[in-house]
Amino acid sequence: MRADLPQPARIVERLVENHRTVTLVLDTPLDCSPGQFAMLWLPGLDEKPFSISADEPLSFTVSRVGPFSEALHALGPGGTVWFRGPFGRGFGVETGCREPVLVGGGYGAAPLAFLARRLLARPNRTRPVRIHAVLGARTAADLLFTGRFAGLGCEVHPVTEDGTAGLRGVATDAARQVLAAGQVDRLFACGPGGMLDALAVLVRARQVPAELSREAYLRCGVGVCGACAHGDRLVCLDGPVFEVAP
Repeated sequence: MRADLPQPARIVERLVENHRTVTLVLDTPLDCSPGQFAMLWLPGLDEKPFSISADEPLSFTVSRVGPFSEALHALGPGGTVWFRGPFGRGFGVETGCREPVLVGGGYGAAPLAFLARRLLARPNRTRPVRIHAVLGARTAADLLFTGRFAGLGCEVHPVTEDGTAGLRGVATDAARQVLAAGQVDRLFACGPGGMLDALAVLVRARQVPAELSREAYLRCGVGVCGACAHGDRLVCLDGPVFEVAP
């Protein structure tokens, strides 16, 4: 299967994650890495990039933010969506970390759940992996995947802006607390740009290596259009995951 050509897939399950987010489970697997993305296409409407939230079966977690995501939300089992991918650079699963913290802002939690599953599946060479999952949202109703991370055995640290669940504040506040304990050996994050910039400052101060998944306006997904330029790099080719050295 060519990654650059759209492939049809049938929806076999539609999971409601919260009041504005669903996961569409497709009838095919995809050889991909956590943090990579695919372009979803509805003929006659539009094509947009989405992070992959599971590989077997291929799944996408979609928050309702505009006309295209509204159309995806309207689909159910038996519906068809076209995809091409995977594209981009994903998270480094084989980094050898044993106590990572995964920081998800809003629907940035989706690719991190895929990452957590892969990290836990690595051979236990020295000691079990202990994963901290920091999940930030505006309110308790907006939190995503807290149950999924807990079901994997992760230590879940919810944080909400209004204090209706977990710590009152933003995701960086909870991440700061986890890093202060001094045991974390790597940080992975996905979410808004402001959150990622704040985390980059934080990990440099703590001398903890990090990988940050950045969002961008993606059109082609293959480095042709240049719409996703981030400084001198392209998010679709050089990212969306970028390393931050300690």
